[in-house]
Amino acid sequence: MEQVSVAQLSQLAGSVSIVDVRESDEFHSGHVPGAVHIPLATVPVRMAELDRGQRHYIVCQAGGRSAQACMFLAAQGFDVVNVAGGTGDWIAAGLPVVMGD
Repeated sequence: MEQVSVAQLSQLAGSVSIVDVRESDEFHSGHVPGAVHIPLATVPVRMAELDRGQRHYIVCQAGGRSAQACMFLAAQGFDVVNVAGGTGDWIAAGLPVVMGD
């Protein structure tokens, strides 16, 4: 599975699709700017919202749930990349965070 660090993602943010698979309370407490919120449990029923012709960077809190989402979406034919370290590393690096929706 392809992975990127939060430092690598920060260089791409604003020009790529970022999907946050954390729960709603986690997402609202701070997420990567521009991230679309699709909780892990809803990925199978909401994957039609994702463009199959586009690469998607999948993020969670630390990288575990996003890896699960990546495995599922890749099996469905999506081009996905796991964000290693997740939002936890993003925040720890002092990168910008959006609160709420």
